[in-house]
Amino acid sequence: MINTNKLNSAQTEELLQTLKTRFEKNTHRHIGIAWADVQTRLEASPAKLWSLLEMERTEGEPDVVGLDPETGEYIFMDCAAESPKGRRSVCYDREGLESRKEHRPENNALDLAAAMGIELLSEEEYRGLQKLDKFDQKTSSWIKTPADIRKLGGALFADFRYGHVFVYHNGAQSYYSNRAFRGSLRV
Repeated sequence: MINTNKLNSAQTEELLQTLKTRFEKNTHRHIGIAWADVQTRLEASPAKLWSLLEMERTEGEPDVVGLDPETGEYIFMDCAAESPKGRRSVCYDREGLESRKEHRPENNALDLAAAMGIELLSEEEYRGLQKLDKFDQKTSSWIKTPADIRKLGGALFADFRYGHVFVYHNGAQSYYSNRAFRGSLRV
């Protein structure tokens, strides 16, 4: 049986080159972080490389956006200008998906993120990302929803309009062609 969660050497080399090029093009996102250090960490984490490839494959354009001073982990987030195309038209979670009587999408944000080995951004993370560049000016992204809101059937999403980050609510069963989710990964 082939392990689909492991990259071969050609895939690894191509992904590392893509990530390095993006890293060097967007130095304002990771001031004080050296690519050589990031690459060393990535090469020691095959499962994380696979998750980054999934982020890339679904057009998230992952990039380093920080370093956790407590854990020493590099933080990658989806940095595509608009919500990743390969993850759009999804409900928030499995419960929302199953509650749809008709026109069910193929997947939901939480299950898709878990399958990719990444996490949805929290509201705080989403707002922090918007300080690095302006994202979701035409699209929107599901974000982690507090349990009390989700218990009542709602889910949160965010976007950037009129120079501000807006956080809204919707039914967790809803989905739109311009809404996906942004993910984060710690390496």
